[in-house]
Amino acid sequence: MASAASAIYFLNLRGDILLERRYKDDVDREIAESFRDRILNARERDAAAVYGPIRTLGSVTFMYLRHADIYILLLTRSNGNAMLSFQFMTSLVSLFQSYFEGDLTESSIRANFVLMYELLDEVMDYGLPQLTDPAILKTLVFQKGYKADFSSLLGANVSLADAAAKKAKEAAAAANATLSVTGAVSWRREGIKYKRNDIYLDLVEQVNVLMSNNGAVLRNDVVGRIQMKCLLSDMPELRLGLNDQMQDVTFHQCVNLGAYESQKVVTFVPPDGEFELMRYRVNDGITLPFKVLPVINEVGRTKLEANVTVKSTFSNKMMAGPVVVLVPVPDNTASAKMLVTAGRAKYDATKKALVWKITKFAGNAEHTLRAEVALVASTKEKKPWGRPPIQLQFQVPMLSCSGLRVQYLKVVERKLGSAYKAEKWVRKLSKSGDFLIRI
Repeated sequence: MASAASAIYFLNLRGDILLERRYKDDVDREIAESFRDRILNARERDAAAVYGPIRTLGSVTFMYLRHADIYILLLTRSNGNAMLSFQFMTSLVSLFQSYFEGDLTESSIRANFVLMYELLDEVMDYGLPQLTDPAILKTLVFQKGYKADFSSLLGANVSLADAAAKKAKEAAAAANATLSVTGAVSWRREGIKYKRNDIYLDLVEQVNVLMSNNGAVLRNDVVGRIQMKCLLSDMPELRLGLNDQMQDVTFHQCVNLGAYESQKVVTFVPPDGEFELMRYRVNDGITLPFKVLPVINEVGRTKLEANVTVKSTFSNKMMAGPVVVLVPVPDNTASAKMLVTAGRAKYDATKKALVWKITKFAGNAEHTLRAEVALVASTKEKKPWGRPPIQLQFQVPMLSCSGLRVQYLKVVERKLGSAYKAEKWVRKLSKSGDFLIRI
């Protein structure tokens, strides 16, 4: 086992998280944010002290390196190989530099975060490094990165969006030139035949949010993707109309970027079978499917009382499930008595949390957990409980939290220009990413 990383984070020099990818559920964003307060700030307060690039706080080991104006931070709860961990982080820098055709900086991360998520999914599996060779990965991940030289863009009065649009048009022009000369589509072979033509489109969104204990949203975003399965004969062209809700969009190489820039229509000749058409991110206009209102009180040194209410905000015609609520409790918890209005709850000592599971959660419904937690008293001076956030895990079929809608999906035979009969199936799924509630 080379590293068994729980998560990897990219932070700026202030310690703000620019990008994160969790591979296990034994760490959370709050732990990564403590890097700024307990490590970076400590270095500044005590400049004379010698701090190495490896620190252990509690049961979590922080391994980090600085490159340009960012920090790369790897978290683990296991006894990982430190040397290989740093080799992995160094290889990541080289990989991103190869894709960006420039340096890995804060600005390049902001310009290419969707591509970085895709690469981070490939380079590590459940915390174990797989491959970081750019030559191999470029046969799997075709998207190219954007150069994000903000200083030169500002000097020339050119915005990053204009630069990205220019690059997209240049790529589209090159692709169209190849098609006009050769008629070739490298990702699809000629002569495909099916008895029945079917198109499956899945819109999958991951919701990330941090709430206060009174239900106020402190930050949120949705990272989504459109996954397709095309079982179509001959050489069809698909035209997908979407409402304009997306930001930071990355497309499969089959998409005609020129058509998208000019008409806002996703036009493409699909590969045969399953493929990921696009990824996107939305920061505004997000509708959260749940609201969580916790009341956690410490009663003396031997008792804790918890009252957690979860409300669903989506239509009563929809059903979520399963929904799991993880309510953290102190390390010195001995037992817990719980009463719930739906589902089942138990105390899990390994997770240091009350685990409340609701198999089916209807829309416009409200359920409550009440718990009395017994704590083990100690003669030693008790350290204040850190109060980690509540975690909410869920899946809601047929819901798009970003507001992205499929307005139409048309199919034509590209060579003949005629109508094309095909059965179309469109599904939606919203699920939890880092859905955290402070207590």
